[in-house]
Amino acid sequence: MQQGGGSETEVTWEDQQNINKFGRLNNRFHELEDEIKIAKETNDNLEDASNELILTDEEVVRFQIGEVFAHVPKDEVENRIEQVKEVTTQKLEKLEEEKASIVAQMAELKKILYAKFNDSINLEED
Repeated sequence: MQQGGGSETEVTWEDQQNINKFGRLNNRFHELEDEIKIAKETNDNLEDASNELILTDEEVVRFQIGEVFAHVPKDEVENRIEQVKEVTTQKLEKLEEEKASIVAQMAELKKILYAKFNDSINLEED
């Protein structure tokens, strides 16, 4: 492997495995960021729906089930929204935990790879 300074550093099989693992973790990290963003938006939308439901005076409201709107009692809609919020919040927590784990693994791999390759490898985002 040719370095920027002109000297050679041998890339072992283990080094290549670490580089590949870092790449896979980095891809998963970006996927998680997208999933977390969607989960947060979903939670925000559910919170907005819950707030709107509080403001309504009607006892029966329209509730979308799939592609169809049904007239459902307000109490049942409130319960469904709370259930979906709980599931989404739990999913969000799991995604955040996985993201933290990946960040820690990537930091460890960066330490190992930068220790060997110095500035001849770039693992930072642009």
